Amino acid sequence: MADAQDKGINALNRDFSQFDQVNKPHSYRLSEAVQGEEFDEEFVIRTCDLSDFFNGGETGRQRFAQSLGAAMEEIGFAILVGHGVPLDLYAQAEQACARFFETIPVAERMPYLAKRQGSVNQGYFPIKETTIIHPDLVEGWVFCRRAFDLDNNPEFDAGAFWPQPQYEPIFRALVQAQEPLIVPIMQSILRYLGCDPHLYDNRLAATNFGFRLNYYPQPDPVAGLPVGGRMLGHEDVDLFTLLPAPAVEGLQVLNRRNMKWIRLKAPPGSIILNTGDYMQRISNDRLPSTTHRVSQPRDDAARRQARISLPMAIYVWEDEILEVLPGLGEPKYPPVSALAFHTHTTAKYYGADYAVGG
Repeated sequence: MADAQDKGINALNRDFSQFDQVNKPHSYRLSEAVQGEEFDEEFVIRTCDLSDFFNGGETGRQRFAQSLGAAMEEIGFAILVGHGVPLDLYAQAEQACARFFETIPVAERMPYLAKRQGSVNQGYFPIKETTIIHPDLVEGWVFCRRAFDLDNNPEFDAGAFWPQPQYEPIFRALVQAQEPLIVPIMQSILRYLGCDPHLYDNRLAATNFGFRLNYYPQPDPVAGLPVGGRMLGHEDVDLFTLLPAPAVEGLQVLNRRNMKWIRLKAPPGSIILNTGDYMQRISNDRLPSTTHRVSQPRDDAARRQARISLPMAIYVWEDEILEVLPGLGEPKYPPVSALAFHTHTTAKYYGADYAVGG
């Protein structure tokens, strides 16, 4: 894996295009270059107010749908405010994430090394092992719906997913607070596209998701600051991702129209939303799965802090069929099971034998 990762530092996304299940004709380096990167200092990611949906009646829902849909079609990213998630939940979750990685011994984590369950690679990813193609400077842990006691299952066993089960209810509180946003966001996107807003209501009720703890550790004081980015440039595979605005700078979004990077620094308490490959597929390429990465902060003090992010990727269950939505023209893609689509796409990160299904 080390040899592949060494090559991955200088690789292009096009080197792995055989795994893509949607059209991605642009080309970029997986790793941030030391010099020569171009940045878009003028583009502003649109801010969309979810309180319009919740409190504005039919007029408000139309307004939110137009605002969100325009942002998704233009760049694939938006900043959500007025979402109603208590801000203290974000603070508690960030503090718990820091404790999780800073106090649980590595020996206790290793039995939970990530493996595929359904369509998603779930469990612990040591630093530099998020993928086999790039040495990301992040430790991660992915928990899907199966890892939370959300459905009052009397046989639920937190110890099967959590090295220290007392963390489950802390992160479950954040998941439960964000879950009511899933259907309204999807309804708004469908409304913007001219589809029945309720087309996905049943598929997204108690749906599958991937909740990820990302911990970018402080640099080693002896080794010094590493060169390059913290996480490779990539596109998410899901319908969309909910990311509580991280406190430490680093998220960058690729503007495909000019191939420059946008530094995205969202206000505290807001949620960054982006669309993924599932959405690009069902929208017939109308809503892009937009490339993003995590860079080293520009501020010297911030570069010496640990960075925490808590993205929640929204999927559908493995046996669901992804097909182009009605009314969006001649389908560019045939129907495909979520299991086959997801695992064939993410095989670029985990190896060709990760792909299952036809």
